Parts: sequence; C-alpha cells; structure tokens
Amino acid sequence: MRTLFLTIIISFIMTNIHAQETRSVDEASGLEAGTVAPDFRAIDASEKEFHLASALEGGPVVMIFYRGHWCPVCNKHLGAIQDSLQLIMDKGATVVAVSPQNPEYLDKMAEKSGATFRLLYDEGYAIANAYDVTFTPEKKELFVYNTALNAKLKKSQSDDSQRLPIPATFIIGRDGVIVWRQFDPNYKNRSSVEVILANLPE
Repeated sequence: MRTLFLTIIISFIMTNIHAQETRSVDEASGLEAGTVAPDFRAIDASEKEFHLASALEGGPVVMIFYRGHWCPVCNKHLGAIQDSLQLIMDKGATVVAVSPQNPEYLDKMAEKSGATFRLLYDEGYAIANAYDVTFTPEKKELFVYNTALNAKLKKSQSDDSQRLPIPATFIIGRDGVIVWRQFDPNYKNRSSVEVILANLPE
C-alpha cells in the first residue's frame, strides 16, 4: 500500500513538472496587482546575490522579465529603461531584470542594452514560475529563435526545455505587494518608462 501511495505521488509530481514544461503562452497569467510578491534570491553576472526582501527595505523594486540577449525587442526595451534609469532611481526605486540565461550570457545582454542595473539569473525558472510568466514557445517559434536569432536556448539556459518568460514588468512596493504590472503575451508590447514612473509608489 505504501509503495502504491509513493508511486501515485511521484507520478503526480512528474505529470505536473511535464505540464509546466510544455505550457503554452496562453496558459500563463502573471501575478495580479495586489498580490504579495514571492520573495527570491538570485545571482548576477558577478555571482553577487540579490535578495528581493532586502532590496525592498530601501524602496520599491521594478522587476522586468526578459527573454535573452538574442532578443532585439528585449535589447531595445532594457536600453530604454537604462536611458531613463536615473529618473526611476530618483523616485527611490531599484531596477532588476530577470532571465533564464546562464550567468555568462548576462554580460552579453549588458553590452547590447547598455544596462547598468542588475541582470539576474533565474536558475531553473524558479522566479518566472513563481510569478506565473513561464511558457514553452511553439516549434516554429523555437526554430526562428535558435536559427535566425542564434538563441541556442538548450545551451544558454539552465536546462534544455527551451522555456521562456513572457516579458513582463512588476512594480513591488516596500510592503512586498505588487502595485502594478505590465503583462502581455505579445512579446512586442513592453512597459514604458513613463508608465513605470507614473505607477511607482511614493
């Protein structure tokens, strides 16, 4: 009986893991404003740790999910954030950007976007999963990403599932609650600096 119970539990866990790895873009919803933001720790390109709860002690956090250094839209978006970074910092906020790319690729993103804010490695998609933005692209999309854009997702990420985060932005208040989000399955639609500034808590 015990063996049967353990078999059922293991089967359930493996089924859920597989389902998560093959999730379509339409199945991700993103955490809503008013939700307590999941705490996390992650390393940057220098292997220095970022801790969300600790950062919130100094003010709100603007957290941006991006796909990778191979993504032209991500480069442009993070570049725009960098161009107005001082305006965001003047309001007491910290900006971080999160992707599933291995740490050695974070410097490439910094070079392409000019980002001086911290780029964080989302090992095992733990952060993207917690914020409900993880999905698996369709085969035709993966073909484009891996060939035309040279993403090499199986090599550049922490596993070979080729999952990606929906590019989303969350503003988290000092109390740890999400006060605003930009979430759109269309990867071309991103948060603007103007809207981020307008929604930063005082």
